[in-house]
Amino acid sequence: MSKSVAIVTGASSGIGKATALRLARDFGAIVLVARSGEKLAMAGREVQAIGAESLALEVDLMALGAADVVVAGTLARFGRIDALINVAGAVAGLDVFQMSDEQWNAGMELKFHGARRLTIRAWDALMQAKGAVVFISGNAAVIPKAGAAAVGAINAAIEALAKAFAERGIEDGVQVNSVSPGAIMTGRRLAMLEKAAAARKITLDDAKQHFLKQVGISRFGEAGEIADVMAFAVSPQARWMTGTVLRMDGGEVKSV
Repeated sequence: MSKSVAIVTGASSGIGKATALRLARDFGAIVLVARSGEKLAMAGREVQAIGAESLALEVDLMALGAADVVVAGTLARFGRIDALINVAGAVAGLDVFQMSDEQWNAGMELKFHGARRLTIRAWDALMQAKGAVVFISGNAAVIPKAGAAAVGAINAAIEALAKAFAERGIEDGVQVNSVSPGAIMTGRRLAMLEKAAAARKITLDDAKQHFLKQVGISRFGEAGEIADVMAFAVSPQARWMTGTVLRMDGGEVKSV
């Protein structure tokens, strides 16, 4: 896969950045997409240090023309798209009675519609390359809670969307799956725990332990662990796997 090209959204930090760096070991070029320019440029340099070419595109996927910018820029520079990994899209973890229409729409527009538009726009190139697409959802898709209603609803919608693309991909030669992480220790997760610790007037370590006990897992996951799953999902070894939700959550989801 030395000449192949992967697009990774949300690539300036967290799981997106970890995925871009991991895929730099398998792909010849990585296109990094995110809204934060300085961190994105730094991630691009890290990709190059691993040995892959990089193209950093500072794009807001909420914009209607963003998918055109990403795909046109990728094809102009590299001429092909072999993999698309849709990671971008943090959703506000607010109570169902507290979220405004604007917050609901923002979550859907970036994480769901941004990924949907980009996948459609990249589809022809993916067909030519017999490529692969990965969406990212999360455990809230199957264990939704009132306190984080949009997270669950949007993640469930993403898994359904991935299934729909996968069905079309069987005919078109494009592999589509989704990855569902559990509690990963990213900067966003840490900020949530710090907020919880302050609200309960406990230490950060106590807040972490309370969360782990509450969800029934032994530790938080790492972004690199999810990146490894992403890499497998777009590898030759996974070519017969499509329409699947790959879950890595330390055992948080207890149902079969």
